[in-house]
Amino acid sequence: MALDSHGVLAAVTIAMYVPFLLISIKIVSKYGMARGDGWILLLVFCIIRVLGGALLVAAEEVTPVNTSLYIGGYALEASGLSPLLLCTLGLLHSIFQTPDGFPRYQRIFRLLQLLGTIALILVIVGISDETSSSSSSNSSGNTMRRAGVILFAVLYIILVGICIHLWTKARFVLRYRKQLLKAISIALPFLAVRTIYSVLSTFSSSSFSITSTSSTQANTGDLAKFNIFTGEWQIYLVMEMLMEYAIVIIYSIAAIVLPLNEDYKSPDLSQDDSEYPLSDNPRY
Repeated sequence: MALDSHGVLAAVTIAMYVPFLLISIKIVSKYGMARGDGWILLLVFCIIRVLGGALLVAAEEVTPVNTSLYIGGYALEASGLSPLLLCTLGLLHSIFQTPDGFPRYQRIFRLLQLLGTIALILVIVGISDETSSSSSSNSSGNTMRRAGVILFAVLYIILVGICIHLWTKARFVLRYRKQLLKAISIALPFLAVRTIYSVLSTFSSSSFSITSTSSTQANTGDLAKFNIFTGEWQIYLVMEMLMEYAIVIIYSIAAIVLPLNEDYKSPDLSQDDSEYPLSDNPRY
């Protein structure tokens, strides 16, 4: 059975992320499994994209039509923004580390991680409810899904604020962490487009239910072209796939090229502990 445009894009997604899945495994082995550094979430994102693409390709190849495969594949597509945002949050948190390796603002960043997790749960539960047979569940599911995406947008705005704050303190940031901050700053515009697409796609339809092999209920609203099911595949390609890929490339290059661990043992640090304002109360 020939793949339609969405199936082809799903197959391309698998081909795009299998190499970065292997690279992200190498990155995690290099820096460890610490969630605070964000690298483990880059690996999680690559896994989600490979699995999601596989489910969507399988959905188009299996006969008779199995809507569960479509639901699973598109649910992974919709939830993919979460690990990207949380990965960026973790990388920003690592920039606050002191010369002796202690992270700072632990409680604040844990609350922000909780915000991202709650947003993801709302999206997943919302999708689950919308694909149920109950009309009341469909309505509440749509509300939760939209609330989750709004929280994603809020988290992105907070990330931008943190990045701006770090640039105001750039002269106090550790040498290679400053290079990482540059990489994050380059990635943020791509993440902005990806977040905007997620918002537009979510509000483009009042239903996530699949009624045929690759479509939802009729959608003729102003935002119809952004719908993840029935919208224009060119918009999906540019605003989601390419934006995500650019972010993964930027973070992967930064992780491989930058010797971030050298920040803890470089003898020529330009700051000492008494001059390093990001090092007060390192365990807070």
